[in-house]
Amino acid sequence: MTVAVPAHSTHAAGRPAGRIRQKNEEAILAAAEEEFARHGFKGTSMNTIAQTVGLPKANLHYYFSNKLGLYLAVLGNILDLWDSTFNTLTVDDDPAEALARYIRAKLEFSRRQPKASRIFAMEVISGGECLSAFFNQDYQSWFRGRAAVFEAWIAAGKMDPVDPVHLIFLLWGSTQHYADFASQICRVTGRTRLTKQDFDVASDNLVRIILKGCGLTPPTA
Repeated sequence: MTVAVPAHSTHAAGRPAGRIRQKNEEAILAAAEEEFARHGFKGTSMNTIAQTVGLPKANLHYYFSNKLGLYLAVLGNILDLWDSTFNTLTVDDDPAEALARYIRAKLEFSRRQPKASRIFAMEVISGGECLSAFFNQDYQSWFRGRAAVFEAWIAAGKMDPVDPVHLIFLLWGSTQHYADFASQICRVTGRTRLTKQDFDVASDNLVRIILKGCGLTPPTA
């Protein structure tokens, strides 16, 4: 089954506009992220989100027509943030600099917005039905474009021949692990929580391990 993205109601005539709309929408998305991360899609109610934001439930529908539309907006924001650091990747970039920058950016996202990462992980684990709205032909073309950059670097002798698809999966999985499995990491290492220093150490190690696996010299941090 393919999930269609419901029309976003903020652009309809007579709806809140400008800064007020943006402020309210950001507050709604933040509250929704908290609820979806805590209770999942089925366990989250629009009424609870409205109460958290301080808006009547009817006003909430000015911005998002239903819970599915709000959930898809949260997922869309997550993907936009993750992919934005990879959007400008080109064959002219230095592979070591580009990969190190991406790894550090993704880990910083895991540190700052772990709940967003967990929502995405829960969606994937449950079958990823709602992600069909995003992983369409355009996204597949975007993905192939990133892989093509790696292939060009390999062809130019800038990095060792590795499978670009599996390299991208490794980059995604290793950086998101520190958000999705933070409780496991804390229990194994005896920590109560992961600090910025923990993420910095993780960044340094992932950069070194992944880049060396690609035959690259890690840049100076």
